[in-house]
Amino acid sequence: MVALPDDYDTLLEGLKTRIRQAQVKAALAVNRELVLLYWQIGKDILARQEREGWGAGVVGRLSNDLRKAFPGMKGLSARNLNYMRSFSEAYPDEQIVQQAAAQIPWFHNCVLLDKVKDPEQRKWYIGKTIENGWSRNVLVHHIDSRLYEREGKAITNFAATLPAPQSDLAQQLIKDPYHLDFLDITEEAKERDLEQALVGRIRDFLLELGSGFAFVGSQYPLTVDDEEFRIDLLFYHLRLRCFVVIELKTTAFKPEYAGKMNFYLAALDDLVKHPDDQPSIGIILCRSKGDAKVRYALQRINSPIGVSTHQLPKELEESLPTVEALEQELKTVDVEEMDED
Repeated sequence: MVALPDDYDTLLEGLKTRIRQAQVKAALAVNRELVLLYWQIGKDILARQEREGWGAGVVGRLSNDLRKAFPGMKGLSARNLNYMRSFSEAYPDEQIVQQAAAQIPWFHNCVLLDKVKDPEQRKWYIGKTIENGWSRNVLVHHIDSRLYEREGKAITNFAATLPAPQSDLAQQLIKDPYHLDFLDITEEAKERDLEQALVGRIRDFLLELGSGFAFVGSQYPLTVDDEEFRIDLLFYHLRLRCFVVIELKTTAFKPEYAGKMNFYLAALDDLVKHPDDQPSIGIILCRSKGDAKVRYALQRINSPIGVSTHQLPKELEESLPTVEALEQELKTVDVEEMDED
C-alpha cells in the first residue's frame, strides 16, 4: 500500500474543487457558444424570410438537411429553428445576446420568448435567473406568478430606517401580494391555521419568499420581563445578514400591528441578534391593507417594517406544484422534447 503524505487529503480536495469549477466554466462557455450559434442561425433565417419571402416549408426542408449533415446534433428541428428566428428577432443586437441572453440556457430563452413579450420584463427575468440560478421550471413558476409586477411593491419604511444599499436590497425582497395558492386552506382560515399550513409547506413558501431565506422556526419565543412572547415565523436572510420576522394576519391591516412588530424587532435585536448582524426586518402579511393607513402607521417607527398582502385560494382547487414536483419535471424534460417537430 502506498504511503500517502500528511497533506494528501487537502491536496485532493483542492484539486476536486478546481476541477468542478473548471467544469462549470466549461459548461457555461459551451452554453454561451450554443446560444450565439442559434442567434446567428436565426438571424440568417430571418433575413432570408424578409428578403425572399421564405415559407414554413423552407424551414422544414432546412431542418431535414441540417439533420442529415449533423446526425449527432440535437436542436435542429423545424420547431427549434423557428425559435432561433424569433430569438434573433427579439434580440437584434448581438452585444445584448452576449451580455444577457447567452448567460442562461437556451430553453430558458425559449420560455421567455413564449411567455414574456415585453423586452424590459424579459431582461429583468434574465437578470434574476443569472443572479439566483433558477431552473427552467422555477423560472416558469415566477413568470406565471407575475413576480416582475410584485417584487419590491410592498409599502415599507426601509429608506428611512436602513442605510443604503441595505435599504434597496431589503425593498427588493418584499413582494405584494404573496401568492399562497399552494396551501390547502381557503381565505376563511384562521391565523394559526395559516401558520401551520406554511410550516407544513415550508419549501414552497421559501420558493415564494425568494432566494436567501433560511427558516429559523415558528412560534419563536422571546422572554421579556418574565413574560413569553412568540413570533409567528422567523427567518434569516443570508444576503442581507439579518433576521426577518413574519407576522401573519387574516384580517385587514390595523395600525397596532406595526407597534407589535416594532416591539418584536427591538426585543429580537437586543436578545438574539449577533453584533455582526444587520438590524432585523419585519414583514406583516395581511389579507388586505389601506395604503394611507400603512404609511401613517410606519412613518415614525424606527424599526424597518414592510406591510404586504397574501392571496389564499378562494376554493380548494388544483394547487401549484411543489418544489419537488418542479425539480422532478425538470429532470424528465430534456432536449429531446424540444427537438420534436
